[in-house]
Amino acid sequence: MSSLALNQKTIAKETTLKGVGLHTGNEVTLTFKPAPENHGFVFVRVDLEGAPKIEADVSYVINTQRGTVLEKFGVKIQTCEHVLAALVGMDLDNVLIELNASEPPIMDGSSKFFVEAIEEAGILEQESPREEYIVKDVISYTDEETGSEITIIPSDDYQVTTMVDFGTKVLGTQNASIKKMDEFKSEIADARTFSFLHELEMLLEHGLIKGGDLNNAIVYVDKELSENTMEKLKVAFDKDSISVKPNGILDNLTLHYPNEAARHKLLDVIGDLALIGVRIRGKVIANKPGHFINTQFAKKMAKIIKLEKRNNVPKYDLSAKPLMDITQIMKMLPHRPPFLLVDKILELTDSSVVGVKNVTMNEPFFVGHFPDAPVMPGVLQVEAMAQTGGILVLSSVPDPENYLTYFMKMDKVKFKQQVLPGDTIIFKCDLISPIRRGICHMQAYAYANDKLVSEAELMAQIVKVK
Repeated sequence: MSSLALNQKTIAKETTLKGVGLHTGNEVTLTFKPAPENHGFVFVRVDLEGAPKIEADVSYVINTQRGTVLEKFGVKIQTCEHVLAALVGMDLDNVLIELNASEPPIMDGSSKFFVEAIEEAGILEQESPREEYIVKDVISYTDEETGSEITIIPSDDYQVTTMVDFGTKVLGTQNASIKKMDEFKSEIADARTFSFLHELEMLLEHGLIKGGDLNNAIVYVDKELSENTMEKLKVAFDKDSISVKPNGILDNLTLHYPNEAARHKLLDVIGDLALIGVRIRGKVIANKPGHFINTQFAKKMAKIIKLEKRNNVPKYDLSAKPLMDITQIMKMLPHRPPFLLVDKILELTDSSVVGVKNVTMNEPFFVGHFPDAPVMPGVLQVEAMAQTGGILVLSSVPDPENYLTYFMKMDKVKFKQQVLPGDTIIFKCDLISPIRRGICHMQAYAYANDKLVSEAELMAQIVKVK
């Protein structure tokens, strides 16, 4: 993982679009809203009680048959990829996406209108640096059944190339590429979704394309258009007549590009890979992509990134003069021996802190934990993380000696390795969201012997002593 000089971005003000969902046919209102740092892309169902949130996270993907569908605690977001592609294409990191239905409006079947709405809202640079995953090795995923394959290779920029071959004469083989994400708006955003006539017939039979009209989907006619089908299409699309153009598409629209299908597949790849949750620096080569393989590849990437982050033990010079020694720490923290569990502070910024604890056999807890096999209790490792985080939150007030720090919540606590007498533990705490009203929400890691020994999401509050 690498934090570059580039900072995170959100939109400057909220902006709203209205339309219908492609598969549901329901009228829907979508509102983009600014979001805080380290928030990511999050959908909100404002039509449901409690306005439940669904993060744009590949672990929530449940279906990829007709678009990418997310579900969390029974709440769904359908066909999320065109919206997410627009957010990534416009170089955003943190946006709240409010919907009053399960599916964003299809608009014209592309990302164009979402991009225009984002442009109208404006873009706001935030203070925290953007985290980026830099691809160093070739990573691939292959679907043996379809022959689809996605590979990512090292590159200086996030690039995407798609190669499509549907085995039909009307569409043939097409390629599309984007070398820099700032090309998205002009080269990819207006590439519309498409369907083959045989798929359209099936969707009409099952009532799955209620919001479709001939202005938001290119229809490739890959079989003879029978009178029966023509009549159904007239009814479905409220047209007096329907015919096939010489290039093999229905006469509803004109292609924006000869390779519009490949460009739309590229748009889908960007949208689906947004579900990884981290910006990527590498070149994606997608051969015969589709939502299934896109999201399977996203899952593989998310897993690799998570493992690398956990195993990427930060290096610090323990012999260097600390930023704060134990005397300075005691001026800030109210804790005292034997319950003061951090010895030095090595680094301190507005959003992160690094502390050190030297574990000796003289620790009082080793007397009973355990007499013949001394191991530092996991709960004290979490306490030591929290004390290190306490330095971070107390450094945000001018008179830290007048405050106490209290635990509010612990989440996702995991213990990976034993901590034994003689070990030196390094604690690293990073803010998940900015400190507000004295509340600090942070991700904490503890390392010893070049390994991750424990981790937790912690929330604490500082309270002024009366």
